[in-house]
Amino acid sequence: MSYDVVIIGSGPGGYSAAVRAGQYGLKTAIIEKSPKLGGTCLHVGCVPTKALLHSASVWDYFMHPEEEGISCQSPVLHFPNVIDRKAKIVSKHAKGVEFLMKKNKVDVIAGYGKLLGGGRVEVSNNGQTQIIETKNVVIATGSEARMIPNLQAQSPQILTNIEILELQSVPKSLGIIGAGAVGAEFASIFRRFGSEVTIFEMMPRMVPVEDEEVSKELERAFKKIGIRIETGAKVENIVAGPDSVHFSATLANGKVEQVEVESLLIAVGRKPNTESIGLENIKAEVDRGFIKVNGFQMTAEPNVYAIGDVVAGTPQLAHVATAEGMIAIAHIAGADPQPIRRNRIPGATYTDPGIGSVGLTETQARAAGHKVKVGKFPFAANSKASISGHHDGFVKVVADETFGEILGVHIIGHHGYELIAEAVTAMEAEATVETMMNTIHAHPTLYEAVGEAFNAVHGMAINA
Repeated sequence: MSYDVVIIGSGPGGYSAAVRAGQYGLKTAIIEKSPKLGGTCLHVGCVPTKALLHSASVWDYFMHPEEEGISCQSPVLHFPNVIDRKAKIVSKHAKGVEFLMKKNKVDVIAGYGKLLGGGRVEVSNNGQTQIIETKNVVIATGSEARMIPNLQAQSPQILTNIEILELQSVPKSLGIIGAGAVGAEFASIFRRFGSEVTIFEMMPRMVPVEDEEVSKELERAFKKIGIRIETGAKVENIVAGPDSVHFSATLANGKVEQVEVESLLIAVGRKPNTESIGLENIKAEVDRGFIKVNGFQMTAEPNVYAIGDVVAGTPQLAHVATAEGMIAIAHIAGADPQPIRRNRIPGATYTDPGIGSVGLTETQARAAGHKVKVGKFPFAANSKASISGHHDGFVKVVADETFGEILGVHIIGHHGYELIAEAVTAMEAEATVETMMNTIHAHPTLYEAVGEAFNAVHGMAINA
């Protein structure tokens, strides 16, 4: 059977691309090697992690209700039920993806897809092989957790994002190697569930892709709830025993510490799934496993596109994969898509306090030669933050002084990952600081703090 487009991988980028292809009337197939559609994000990434974060927030309210004027006697955490709730959410949305494929007349082909070149894709499944012919291919094979050399996952001692989501009890102590979004989110989850959490990060600060002030604020907030953070640290000699993990940690001050924890999470980044998909059979250019593409997601091989975590030069985020899928399919359909603009991609870290960011950090803006003006507004001065009992954090606007161009916005605070939406829209619409100063914000809301931060660029915030 021949198709207009075949998509390899059914994560957010892949399945969204399949839906859009169906909407364009293209004869479409999607190949998936796992039993269920949805990819890493749905099954062992974004969605289940945020389900646990939500449960952790609810549990935290039960454990500290006094400020709300509520007395809660002897609350009990049934952690297996928390895991079961997470699984039900995942299952519901996996079925939703199946429905979308049927609704948009997308053929689902089970098996492992491999490029053969010349518009042919080999699909292997349980020892049987078939060849699919297509005019266009979209590579959407995603990524997997990087593992420390000579180390293997061994639940419940040594964990990746996959195994930690299936724990049936809360570890008494949890070590985390890596303070990026994944490490920080799991620290936020399990500390609130009662684990003693220690984070080890080789870089000088947490969430190193964020603005420096955001990193400092997250570290301060984490330490306040008892999370130990060791930046500039190197972990070596990891040995898993029957009930714990031992390793040595060289700290930033040069001291070597012997550490024992019940469980150890490896959160040192993700690698693209491109090793065995047949790239050697086509002309695609590859850099350290990542596929190079142009603005329309086209590889160097005609009619072969790549989207999502396998792409060189864009962050490994589900919403980036989806956006890239829309661009690739629009190009295939003969539409006129707009390539992704790197400085319009929102970042989101779902810790408590949460992080949302877009555009240049203050350091990046200055390095790029901009004459920078910064506006900053604390959530401590926001009435809705007081009502919700979440005072940590701030909104920071990085602007160009000459024309009021918004160069970047960085938020750390309650639901910061939601509040960033206004800033992304403003930057996409090329609004200026003055435009946002004149934009009326409802009261009392958390997003008022965003408006105040824009006013603060010119020293005109009202409540601070």
